[in-house]
Amino acid sequence: MKIYVHLHKAPIRVIRIGRRRFWLRLKRDMLVLKDALSQEKQETKDMLVAYKRYTCRQASKEELIEANKQFADLLKGLGLGMFAVLPFAPITIPLVVKLGKLVGVDVLPSSFNNMSERKANIRRVASEARLQASSEQIK
Repeated sequence: MKIYVHLHKAPIRVIRIGRRRFWLRLKRDMLVLKDALSQEKQETKDMLVAYKRYTCRQASKEELIEANKQFADLLKGLGLGMFAVLPFAPITIPLVVKLGKLVGVDVLPSSFNNMSERKANIRRVASEARLQASSEQIK
């Protein structure tokens, strides 16, 4: 800690800022995950409705194609869930995803493919909200 004090004029402030940045990033990532999971849940409900309509011979071919795609996504999620219960899951899951990209196999469900776009969107919305709040404080 003595070395850290000599390097920074305000070491406690730097630590607090780093801790706050960590928690904000964690909250943002959890919001993105919540959004992806809610999208996956809605798509699964739509899939079940399409299969139910198929049993009554009321579903179209397009609905069945979309339902089959969602069923494949569901199986992908279950496959990754198997790795979640294994030891060293924080290492094995990213490794499996990376190896899948190298081989050309899409391992993640479609809801999780555009996570970087969702993170950018949440950052943009948060910065706009901060700007709006600061402009209201000025008035």
